Amino acid sequence: MKNHNARMREFSLSVSIAALFSVLMPNMAVAQESQDTQPVPEATEADEGEAIIVTGSRIARPELNVANPVVAVSGESIEKSGQVNVTDVLIRNPALTASIGGSLSGGADAGLGETGVNRLDLRNLGADRTLVLVNGKRHVAGIPNTASVDINSIPQDLIERVDVLTGGASAIYGADGVSGVVNFILKRNFDGITARGQVGISDKGNAGTRFFSIVAGKNFAGDRGNIALAYEFSDRDRLSSFDRDFSGDPQVNRGLFRNRDDFPDDPNVPDRILYNNLSWADSAPDGAVDLDLDGIPDFTGSGLVYDRGLPIPSSGGRAQGGSNTPTAGYFGDLEPSLRRHAVNALASYEFSPAFKVFLEGKYVRTNAYSVGQPSFDFFTYLAPDNAFLNDRFGVANTTNGALISRDNFDFGVRGESIKRETYRGVAGVEGDISDNARYEVSYVFGRTTAAGTQTSNLIGDRYFAALDAVRDPVTGQIVCRSTLDPLSNIDPNNFNQPASTFTPGAGSPCRPLNILGNGVASQEALDFVLANNTNRSRITQHVVSGSVSGDFDALFTLPGGPLSFALGAEYRKESSSDTPDALIQSGDLRDFAAVQPSTGKFDVKEVFAELNAPILADMPFANLLSFSAAIRLSDYSTIGKTTTWKVDGIYVPIPDVRFRGSYSQAVRAPNIGELFSPQSGTFAFVTDPCDVTRLNDGTQFRQANCTAILSGLGLTPAQIATFSPSTDPQATTSRRGLAGGNPNLSEEEAKTWTAGVVLRPSFIPGLSMSFDWYNIRIKGAINTPSATEVAELCVDQPTIDNVFCL
Repeated sequence: MKNHNARMREFSLSVSIAALFSVLMPNMAVAQESQDTQPVPEATEADEGEAIIVTGSRIARPELNVANPVVAVSGESIEKSGQVNVTDVLIRNPALTASIGGSLSGGADAGLGETGVNRLDLRNLGADRTLVLVNGKRHVAGIPNTASVDINSIPQDLIERVDVLTGGASAIYGADGVSGVVNFILKRNFDGITARGQVGISDKGNAGTRFFSIVAGKNFAGDRGNIALAYEFSDRDRLSSFDRDFSGDPQVNRGLFRNRDDFPDDPNVPDRILYNNLSWADSAPDGAVDLDLDGIPDFTGSGLVYDRGLPIPSSGGRAQGGSNTPTAGYFGDLEPSLRRHAVNALASYEFSPAFKVFLEGKYVRTNAYSVGQPSFDFFTYLAPDNAFLNDRFGVANTTNGALISRDNFDFGVRGESIKRETYRGVAGVEGDISDNARYEVSYVFGRTTAAGTQTSNLIGDRYFAALDAVRDPVTGQIVCRSTLDPLSNIDPNNFNQPASTFTPGAGSPCRPLNILGNGVASQEALDFVLANNTNRSRITQHVVSGSVSGDFDALFTLPGGPLSFALGAEYRKESSSDTPDALIQSGDLRDFAAVQPSTGKFDVKEVFAELNAPILADMPFANLLSFSAAIRLSDYSTIGKTTTWKVDGIYVPIPDVRFRGSYSQAVRAPNIGELFSPQSGTFAFVTDPCDVTRLNDGTQFRQANCTAILSGLGLTPAQIATFSPSTDPQATTSRRGLAGGNPNLSEEEAKTWTAGVVLRPSFIPGLSMSFDWYNIRIKGAINTPSATEVAELCVDQPTIDNVFCL
């Protein structure tokens, strides 16, 4: 885990034409293949109105009088979209296009334990830098060791609107809002009963969705009290990548890779071209068998002569056509199945203007399932006396044994089924202190528990014991070698360790496994080598906060209005634990490095203050001129003290034109995983930066550093000049490593500029145009570099005497 620097700068434009939208665009739709056609929800600039608490401030003011750009998506727009997934609606907002919705929360795209989780990513700076609030208050995370909220836990039909604010949020709401805030505002004082239901299906006849909700509320005691109950159910079918031509048909599925006719590099030939019929080079569903051990398959596992197709350089081990496994459909589902039940209760009662009690409670349960990619073998060795090998190719042709590369679809494709439960409660009081001041005190409790089961994982010692199949000299039957020789290590060529999950010898449960062919493995052998494993996690959050806000109108007034203020304090405690399955902890699964249980916690004490000064108002060429400032002082149990602040201003020369700008310092404290995750094993694919095709992709130091490293490994100048593992499919493989937290991390700091203009010409009623610019520069950004990034950092420094080359 390292701290790095990052920077983002962008210019954005939003236009809302409310009066013309329904006339000019009644039938416009944006839809994915897996969905019905739906209208695009309208995201608009916040409208000006009465003084209320708006996202980005704790001071009551009209919505347009906030300097940071706020885009609101109404609950009505979400409902009209026809979506049963809120994230899939919000992701159409340009600021949130990097978010993880339904289409990235399943298959190989979903991380371990993250199937079905939807996360918002504002400005593409990462979900951990996007602060998600509900009614201006924090929400418990949905993934252990992170601060990321699962948007599936937020009730869709209770949403009044969703505010999306860029920059300047840490001084108001605390850490994590480096890129901004997404605030879900829920309906209040609901009176009556509503019920809504919908069903949908794609035009392909699959990817069905179902949704039902009922909300009932009642005002009482002369409208001083209100109670509301809501139940919501949604269900979405799993969508396999094989169900769509663009992802599952080899002739339609395409990838952009290095041009085979442009190696090493011809400036007159395109560097990259689109290929179809893509496949994994030298690997087949029934096995790619190399009998002479030269690294090139000779036969398929079914006994046919192997067709290698056309290997594609710099493509991550891909080829075009041949006997190889097609890459189309290989990475699993486009969308997971997701079933959700949500129960919410809201209540409030005003005993007097000085004392109003409010309560919120919810329980959400989600069940998600998705299929990923199959397990695979890469140059797994079969001994010369392997009985299945001898039967397929003859004893005379297998004196060297064989190397097998295979994609094990017939074992059962690996998947994940996960049950996630979210509990959240809010209790608070608020009221008037005087005509010019109000207070609020609240407590928030949140808990997320999850149990995720991964399916069809290979147990290492069992798999290689079953693979090492020989013929019993007494009975003539094919058996596991370990049954005949219980004292030796399991399969010395591939595993070479004692058995850890079974007892070899007579009476052993080991059953011989045949991988030479498609679907030839016996069910008894598959039952022996495969396992489902279950991981469990729990996240808990406690937040106590209190604030006072108001103005100094009773004492003095500025030319533009009273000086307003807000100040308060907050205490927050977060804890997280993640317990992998015993087979994962022990490292007994073939395709999982050992991962240890993780646990961690922290607490933070904070005080904050905010001022808003309306300097001028309702004057010629000064319809409004105001400045605001905010500061927050924090004391973390992990990193110590931090300070965040912001200043901003609004200038409205005439009602039709509004200028706004802000400058702020935000912080993000490292989360629990970044600090406390234990060192655990991992696998990673590495792209060599010293490949001749990548020497120009780095700094001016890369070529000299690569030459020094390769010559130190014994390569000659001629070999260095042609060093290109990317052109060799056999060189594309994963490497083991370690990854974990770093307790010495400090906070990252972001300096954010925003500037913009809002045009609302009075001669075109309903037209609103906003032009906004932002610049976010992060110093000491916390990041976990990939194995390839570490290799690049090693050779891109002035010398190879650096920490990344260790």
